[in-house]
Amino acid sequence: MGGRLTARVVGGVFVGGASRRMNRRPKGLLQAPGGGSIVERLFAVLEECGIDDTVLVGACTEYSELGLPSIEDQPPGIGPLGGLVSLLRRSLDGFAVALACDMPFVSDAIVRSLLDAPAAAVVAPRCGGKWQPLCARYAAAEVLPLAEQCVARGEHSLQRLLTMACATPLPLPEGRCRELRDWDTPEDVVNDR
Repeated sequence: MGGRLTARVVGGVFVGGASRRMNRRPKGLLQAPGGGSIVERLFAVLEECGIDDTVLVGACTEYSELGLPSIEDQPPGIGPLGGLVSLLRRSLDGFAVALACDMPFVSDAIVRSLLDAPAAAVVAPRCGGKWQPLCARYAAAEVLPLAEQCVARGEHSLQRLLTMACATPLPLPEGRCRELRDWDTPEDVVNDR
């Protein structure tokens, strides 16, 4: 690798969360800066970066009106790890790029940096000392067995999975971590406009 990936890349926008802090309103359907929903914006970013197989990840019927392809968590009910297993199975012969539906500022520059990063099982930014597993690139054949082990052991932490996979940090220029902020509450949306 180190340069544009030549293997197949599948994009996944994770929408399966319960949105409890957003009063159960699907976060990906919030209006993104510049118009349209966050989910539609993320699909456009992934397409602009050359990823033409992108799916919504997670069961959430509120998104069906968008007419976008989707896959369900495998297994359901364990949080984003179930969605990641499903996405990795879909991209088994290549790579997966995972994005959270509540990050309205992720740029094509960050996605291109993920795609252009050197060979690694996982490439993800680290901001504030934590991995950003839902703004990351995964080598599906390498990470799927580890993710399935986590499921079997009842360990559902994506932070733990990235540590197990010896994830490689994606260096971001100063200020770029701000693009990874998410909208978890109505206050986040109001304060970020």
